[in-house]
Amino acid sequence: RPLRTRIRIKRIYRAGRVSDGKRILVDRLWPRGVAKERARLFSWCKEIAPSDALRRWFHTNPGAWEEFATRYRAELAMQNDVVAKLAGYAREGVVTLLYAAKDEDHNNAIVLQDYLRRWLEREAEDDRSTT
Repeated sequence: RPLRTRIRIKRIYRAGRVSDGKRILVDRLWPRGVAKERARLFSWCKEIAPSDALRRWFHTNPGAWEEFATRYRAELAMQNDVVAKLAGYAREGVVTLLYAAKDEDHNNAIVLQDYLRRWLEREAEDDRSTT
């Protein structure tokens, strides 16, 4: 399976499927009303979520999607170890990044998915250039 299709996103409130692969919650706060057993998580990666300050800022500025994405990418750039770990899971198989936000078009998982895909593409380019 191509690396681009290995990183999926999904609201945690939707049913888990075997095809989700490793289900990783990427929110800092546990989602309301979700039982831990029902979540069927591989991991809860709180540290990759946007900072509390950024999350609060975006909550009060929901129209500032591009600015949120830019600020979140800057935070991700400071988290190479965690990003590398998530990228490693994606190299092994399917990873589904879970989020709780109601807005399925504007949330941290979308930014993270894109960031991870670009990370993996850069790794693949580096591998090709050294061989």
